Amino acid sequence: STYHACVSRFKEEKVCGKIVADAVPQMAAAGIKYTIPIALVSFAIGLIIALITALTRISVRKGFWITFAKGFASFYVWLFRSTPLLVQLFIVFFGLPSLIIPGIFPHGIKLDPVVAGIITFSLNTGAYCAETIRAALLSIDHGQWEAAYSVGLPRRLVLREIIIPQALRTAVPPLSNSFISLVKDTSLAASITIVEMFQVSQQIAAENYQPLLMYSLVALLYAVVCTVLTWGQRYLEKVTSRYTSNVQTTQL
Repeated sequence: STYHACVSRFKEEKVCGKIVADAVPQMAAAGIKYTIPIALVSFAIGLIIALITALTRISVRKGFWITFAKGFASFYVWLFRSTPLLVQLFIVFFGLPSLIIPGIFPHGIKLDPVVAGIITFSLNTGAYCAETIRAALLSIDHGQWEAAYSVGLPRRLVLREIIIPQALRTAVPPLSNSFISLVKDTSLAASITIVEMFQVSQQIAAENYQPLLMYSLVALLYAVVCTVLTWGQRYLEKVTSRYTSNVQTTQL
């Protein structure tokens, strides 16, 4: 009857409401404990790798080791941009334990899941951000390099005081997008047993037989986090825009 159908629907909605009320704190806790820290640490390390890689690739110095370093940097960028992130995670976490090096790693390279995740995310982020930083550095008019060199400024000082501050305006938007993408990509860490937000949603969905509800809920949580980060990105763009304008004014 209609009455029994309504009662059944009410009970179902009440149960779903309780499941959601219990799930949100668990997912949020997993996000605070794993998702956000892994993303922050990986992005910070990735930026360092990216800057070193970008500077290596645009170096104008000559010599065997410089040529080798440029070739290695190009290979690294190509490798991580050409292979799926999930495959990279599996190689680092599941593959390295089988890599036995007598005297160094006699039992293979066994990594904690979080460490394996951070290593993989850092290397992947570094490869993508390296191209962003390289493009930003090359976008600066070459005449500014020559003008700085003509007054005897060393390359390190030219980069730090003149080139990098101006390149920030170009680099910040795509770098911010890379960080937001990284936050979403951390959901892949569930595949190597890290209990982050997506892994928690999988566990709750399996326990309560509510996959649509749980996966929709975790998607909403990711959307909230990424929306907040987007607001932060806009603020950062305004700050760097003012900063680079001040730098250019000072130079003039």
